[in-house]
Amino acid sequence: MNNRLLAIGNVLASLIHRHPKRVSAVVAAFMLGGGGGAFAVASFGPDPSDLPTRQVLEAVQPLAAPPTEQADALDLHHFRLFRSDTTRSSDSADALLKRLGIADAGAAAFIRKDATARQGLLGRAGRSVSAEASDTHELLKLTARWTTDTSGNFQRLVIEKTAQGFSSRVETAPLSASTRLGSGTINSTLVEAADAARIPDGVISQMVDIFSGDIDFHGGLHKGDRFSVVYQTLEADGEPISGANVTGRVLSADFVNKGKEFQAMWFQDPTATGAANKGSYYTLDGRSLHHAYLKSPVEFTHITSGFSMRYHPILHIWKKHLGVDYAGPIGTPVRTVADGVVEFAGVQNGYGNVVYVLHRPGPDGSHTTVYAHLSQINVKKGERVSQGQNIGRIGQTGWATGPHLHFEYRVNGAYEDPVAIAQQSDTAPLSAAARPAFDRLAASMRLQLAAAASVQQASAQ
Repeated sequence: MNNRLLAIGNVLASLIHRHPKRVSAVVAAFMLGGGGGAFAVASFGPDPSDLPTRQVLEAVQPLAAPPTEQADALDLHHFRLFRSDTTRSSDSADALLKRLGIADAGAAAFIRKDATARQGLLGRAGRSVSAEASDTHELLKLTARWTTDTSGNFQRLVIEKTAQGFSSRVETAPLSASTRLGSGTINSTLVEAADAARIPDGVISQMVDIFSGDIDFHGGLHKGDRFSVVYQTLEADGEPISGANVTGRVLSADFVNKGKEFQAMWFQDPTATGAANKGSYYTLDGRSLHHAYLKSPVEFTHITSGFSMRYHPILHIWKKHLGVDYAGPIGTPVRTVADGVVEFAGVQNGYGNVVYVLHRPGPDGSHTTVYAHLSQINVKKGERVSQGQNIGRIGQTGWATGPHLHFEYRVNGAYEDPVAIAQQSDTAPLSAAARPAFDRLAASMRLQLAAAASVQQASAQ
């Protein structure tokens, strides 16, 4: 009996030595069970970590090499490289190609010598350009795109490598429109908020024009004011294209200024004909926002001298200032405030370079606007101009002590306050026939503006 107990003890000692954790688990389970309940017994099989290991080595035969023609085809396979950039006024042929990742002396020589290629690329800033090159960085195809007018078309320069060498051609193609959403909150300026939201300057300019009758954009904006906008972008071959002539129309906008909300949308009456079918902006409940005259002939500027008595900076006397002066650096675009016909464009006494625009007669007679001290005139006498059209640029010609625009408004030859005139508005009520189409579009625009506002909220979160 003692021998049997001794043998059992030796076995238990061996188990504890080889499997201490498992034996501890059994003892713990027994103690927790108080000895009165059923409990599981751990298996005392061999620990896998104690099992012997064996290394097996086996030779693997590689697959047979591909046939000779397949290997030759792989050797002959070439890939193509694509890259895009924007032209600079300082570009030479070599500099432009280098920026596009192309090392091709022949292509550079062709651009320098070919009149079509040279005129389309060199000395032309801001043109979208893309290149296709071989895996040895030789030019296969180069395409440049730009606009020159407001026709809705763009120009496409194509330079291609052929069996006979390089060739060039210029094509005309229509721009395509797509719809985009954007929103922003003003922390400093409207322009900075728009830049942060990546909204084009032209879109913000339109928004200023739309709400200028209700919002003072020169001094009445506050931190925390916010805006949402739905607008079109114009693209060339599916690519965004820059330029003053390619800003798409604002389709709808929402602006909250000092806690008060203003909304607008573009609507073109499908039942109207002739001039009535031109289209205009309305509030979303149908009130016309079209003003006969823009509030300012210059975007993003401020008045330095109003329609009042002032001490003349050159004559050094107190004299009635018969117009409004707008500050701005030389070259700032100047636009006509209403549709009309150019009555005079040239140099005139103290006005320097000046443009007179005759507008359609009102109930009180003929209306004329005057734009003086221009550095550049972009229209000719007799030319018809549309509201907002660029007619020149701010300068310092004539009797001017600094760069600015002197702007006048005359009714039957008598001087009137341009700011007061700008508040006049065309009331073009919706027709009963147009109302159903307007209401459907307004409902859609409300949803799109809500989506535009959520874009900013999502990015902020």
